[in-house]
Amino acid sequence: MVDVARHARHISLPEVGVEGQQRLQAASVLIVGAGGLGSPAALYLAAAGVGRLGLVDNDAVELSNLQRQILHTTNDVGTPKVDSAKATLAALDDSVEVVTYATRLHPGNAMQLMKGWDLVIDGTDNLPTRYLVDDACSLLGLPWVYGSVFRFEGQVSLFNHQGGPCYRDLFPEPPPPEAVPSCSEAGVFGVLPGLVGVLQATEAIKVLLGFEASLSGVLLLYDAKTMAFDRLRFEADPARPPVTSLDHAAGLLSDEAWCMTGDGVGIPSEQQKSPDQRLPTMFHQISMTEVLQRRNEGWAPFILDVRGDHEYAQVRLRDCNLQIPHSEVLAVLEELPKDTDILLHCKGGMRSQMAAMTLMNAGWDADRLYNLQGGLMAWHAASPEDLVN
Repeated sequence: MVDVARHARHISLPEVGVEGQQRLQAASVLIVGAGGLGSPAALYLAAAGVGRLGLVDNDAVELSNLQRQILHTTNDVGTPKVDSAKATLAALDDSVEVVTYATRLHPGNAMQLMKGWDLVIDGTDNLPTRYLVDDACSLLGLPWVYGSVFRFEGQVSLFNHQGGPCYRDLFPEPPPPEAVPSCSEAGVFGVLPGLVGVLQATEAIKVLLGFEASLSGVLLLYDAKTMAFDRLRFEADPARPPVTSLDHAAGLLSDEAWCMTGDGVGIPSEQQKSPDQRLPTMFHQISMTEVLQRRNEGWAPFILDVRGDHEYAQVRLRDCNLQIPHSEVLAVLEELPKDTDILLHCKGGMRSQMAAMTLMNAGWDADRLYNLQGGLMAWHAASPEDLVN
């Protein structure tokens, strides 16, 4: 029976009402990760009256978590995160059933853990695990809400919803492990996971209520410094081989190099596709291997560095044509060519994605825009002699 007093503000919404609140009460959501993204998502799903929540996490609470992981408190340091999270959610609403799995999601348990839920939220911000979530959801027919953070920037999308695109349609393969910094190396703006996690919960609740899914086929980009939101549209790739097993994800999770950056927060770029496979709404994504190969064949793109001024002052590409922070690209449109390929890069590949989208919206031909996978970190790993201090 619906707790009318607790959920009165929901019930008063014509789009929700008692029937909608009953749908939430009957719904179940599995959250993979009880950290920065999983914390706000779990809190708002419980507050909204979602009847059953699952939490998958094998970590214990650390003091450094508390800057952003709001399910936990100082008294919880050393406690398993799933136990701390369950206690917090019970204090909020003890009628919500919270099922905990004090384990790491891996190919051996993914299908069993994820089966039977209505929707999955990925709160791991871990690239190999994210591919595992996508593959398992594809096999199980489950929609899942994606969220990712990097320093001051975040991304959110909805995958595998009612035949919509999957994560692999947007990012077919991960970047090299060395191109993805760890949390301690990159840092995270404390409130950013809160905002991204709330956006994930928002999309999840809309799906459970039967609302139109606004983020299926849309990558929502957020920059906390400029308080700017952008939207990048994408489609399912008909040329992408269907997922038939978890073998590919298992290979990523067993890769020793990925194990060393398992808590990575970087956001991957899509591997370069052949022209007949690339989606017409997307700019190119290009790897360093492809850049070096094409450069040897005479390719000379206009190189646009969209990092901050202080980053550029520390290290830059010798052949860089122009540097401008990604949020200020519109100010230099007259300096950018329209009849020449433009190779955009930042440190890791996310800000340059946003800049490429800005140029597309400003009228640049997507076929002329190339976002460097892994950014300057990948360039340094592949050809350090091209950089100057």
